[in-house]
Order: sequence, then C-alpha cells, then structure tokens
Amino acid sequence: MGRIKVNLTLDAEVAETARALGLNMSRLAEAAIAEATKAERNRLWREETRAANAAYAEEIAREGLPLAAFRSF
Repeated sequence: MGRIKVNLTLDAEVAETARALGLNMSRLAEAAIAEATKAERNRLWREETRAANAAYAEEIAREGLPLAAFRSF
C-alpha cells in the first residue's frame, strides 16, 4: 500500500526539538499511530470475546481440561 499525506498539529517546542535532533517526525508518528491502532484492535477484540472466554473458563472450572486424563506430566 502506498503512502498518503496527512496534516498533524504538534506542539511547536516538540517539533523544533525533534527537528534539531534530526528525527523523522513522519516515521515516528506513523509508528506511534500503528502501535495505538494495534492496541485498540486488541482491546476491542478482548471486549467482543469477553463473554465467550468467560463461558469457556467456567466450563474448564466445572469439567476440567479436555483430554486431561491423557496428560503425562
């Protein structure tokens, strides 16, 4: 997928300091947005599957692990 231009508003001092240090603000912003996106997708998935996970945990607590009789440890 290609790259697109977007507009960001940054604190002037932060931008000046980053520029003075030679940091690539576009790449830093992209990495931060990618990480935030991943974290939010994971949070939403956990929220969506909470009921199923709770039901499975209750089943395991009630009936034990499947195939537990065949464990060798």
